[in-house]
Amino acid sequence: MATFNFKNREIECKIVYYGPGRCGKTTNLEYIFHTYKKQVTGEMVSIDTEGDRTLFFDFLPMGLGKIRGCDVKVQLYTVPGQVQYSSTRKLVLKEVDGIVFVADSLEVRRDKNMQSLKDLHENLKSYGLSVLNIPLVLQYNKRDLDAEGIPLMPIAQMDKDLNRQLKAPAFPASALKGDGVGATVTEILKRTLLSLQKQLKWAT
Repeated sequence: MATFNFKNREIECKIVYYGPGRCGKTTNLEYIFHTYKKQVTGEMVSIDTEGDRTLFFDFLPMGLGKIRGCDVKVQLYTVPGQVQYSSTRKLVLKEVDGIVFVADSLEVRRDKNMQSLKDLHENLKSYGLSVLNIPLVLQYNKRDLDAEGIPLMPIAQMDKDLNRQLKAPAFPASALKGDGVGATVTEILKRTLLSLQKQLKWAT
C-alpha cells in the first residue's frame, strides 16, 4: 500500500516485477536504471541469491503528473523466480501497488510461466489482494530470440495461457535490447497512479 506524506508533498508506491526464473525481470530493471538515469534517485540495491537476484531502486516517473499536488516516488523491485525462493517473493509483494508479470516466450518455459502466475495469485491472496483487481501489466519477453531460430510461443498462445481471465495490457519485448521495456513500465506507472488517485478519492 502506498505511503502518503502530505507534509513533504510526496507519495511513495511500490511496483514489483514478477515471473519465473531467468525470464528477464532483472534485465528489465537494469535497462530502466541505465536508460532513465535522470528519473532514478540513489543507487540500485542488489540482494544476491543463488542463481537469481532481488533488485530495487527508487524511480521518479516524470511526465505523469502529480497526485493532489504531491510528487510520486516509485520503488521498482524484482523477485527471485526459482521455486525455492517462495518466501522471498511473498515478502517482496508486501504492500505492493502494481505488478509487471514478465513471461518467458521460450516454448520450454510455458509451464514455468503458468506456475509462476499461479504463485503470484496465491501470494497476493495471502495479503487479501486479488490479481484481478491490482494494477497489472504482462510482458512477453525474449521475442528477439525468434530471429535466432529458437522456438518461441506465439503471442496468441501466451495470451490464452496467461491473459484470458486477466485481460491485462500485454507487451511483446526484448529486455536485453530494450524493446517494449519503456512501454511496459509506462503502462504500469499509469495504471498504478490511477489506482492511487482512486484510493485518495475514496479516503476523503
